Amino acid sequence: MFVKNWDISLKGLSALKKVFAFFFSLVILLSVVPTKAFATATDDSITDNSSLSVVNECINSNDSTSYSASKKITVVGLGFVGLANAVLLAQHNEVYALDIVKEKVDMVNHKISPFVDSEISFYLKNKDLNLTATTDESLAYKNADYIVVATPTDYDIEKNSFDTSTVEKVISRSIELNPKATIVIKSTIPIGYTQKIREKFNNKNIIFSPEFLREGKALYDNLYPSRIIVGCDLSNEESKNTALDFAQLLKNGSNKKSVSVLLTDFSEAESIKLFSNSYLAMRVAYFNELDTYCEINDMNSKQVIDGVCADERIGSHYNNPSFGYGGYCLPKDTKQLLANFQGIPNNIIQSIVSANETRKDFIANSISKKQPKTVGIYKLAMKSGSDNFRQSAIIDVMKKISDKGIKVVVYDPSLKSDKFLDYAIIKDFDEFAKASDVIVANRYETQLNSVEDKLFTRDVYFRD
Repeated sequence: MFVKNWDISLKGLSALKKVFAFFFSLVILLSVVPTKAFATATDDSITDNSSLSVVNECINSNDSTSYSASKKITVVGLGFVGLANAVLLAQHNEVYALDIVKEKVDMVNHKISPFVDSEISFYLKNKDLNLTATTDESLAYKNADYIVVATPTDYDIEKNSFDTSTVEKVISRSIELNPKATIVIKSTIPIGYTQKIREKFNNKNIIFSPEFLREGKALYDNLYPSRIIVGCDLSNEESKNTALDFAQLLKNGSNKKSVSVLLTDFSEAESIKLFSNSYLAMRVAYFNELDTYCEINDMNSKQVIDGVCADERIGSHYNNPSFGYGGYCLPKDTKQLLANFQGIPNNIIQSIVSANETRKDFIANSISKKQPKTVGIYKLAMKSGSDNFRQSAIIDVMKKISDKGIKVVVYDPSLKSDKFLDYAIIKDFDEFAKASDVIVANRYETQLNSVEDKLFTRDVYFRD
């Protein structure tokens, strides 16, 4: 099923040593990193630090709603982050979901998710949610206790930074229409942004709470969070209490018995988000380069990965080779972190970004070595269970293949048009299979069983 034994140059593997070394050094670093920068609490244990007594008493309360009563909450943005948070919070609060796209608003009000997410779809249809979607700013902002900003912050190549214009617009309108509300930034932002925006608007009611959600599993990851982090002014009791109150709102909506809550300073919370996603990107790049090495040397990469991941310190998660990390978060977050490193000695972050481009070049070259006249791309989404293909690695692979003069066609039932970019879309699978000399799939699906002789994939575990 896998394409093997191509004579590919080793030139693209220069980042391998750096990424391999970082993988193990980061494990050691995390074991000794100081913890004084943040306050921690869980349901099952109370920290010995007496200065965190307010956090611990509230988080460990038998009455989970004793600290944070029902609120009116406005969530701005109906993307993955916004809708997942709106649904979570609407279980115990009055929630308004504000978006500029009327089609999305209408779908949510008719209990339909605008994108593929099984938990969101289930909760919208079957749960008793106090959720109203609207395009009316005045209705949404009026009397809200919390205004949660979940608008997109795409990476601006020219500015070498996130485009935070939508976040600032929401903050400006929030202060104008409801100056007493606490504004919670959920959008991913550069390190140092929250403090700067508080100073710009002369407003101390702005805090930051990063998200750690997977596309297609956004609500699930909110229902069962790995941790809840809120960045606030730790030197100010009112700011800490507000942050804790919001954390409790998130905790009240979760299904997880024990949830770690970390209150940090603003830049620390922003750093946690970017370093977390960069670590995940590094892990993807690590196993992709392992797979590249095995391919070039005619080795079974699954056997090697199984052996490497048998070490409990490494684990068997996030280890399935792919065409490169993609999606909305990892590509832009690694670039933003690299930009934040300007003037600071670093090698690893740059290597992560470079390694991803190297992998996509390797994949495109591997396919072209088959000398196909037509290459069929089987679905654009980065992962199974998702219909989102923003920044999907396979799109860059398509372009690289096309630049070599090879015809590219696409099969993706989620696309309604007849073309994607300049590539023809074939809507019938049998017709697609017949037209393609090589079928390229980032993730394997049973529909591909009948075309294994044409299939190119690096999916060795048949999962994400």
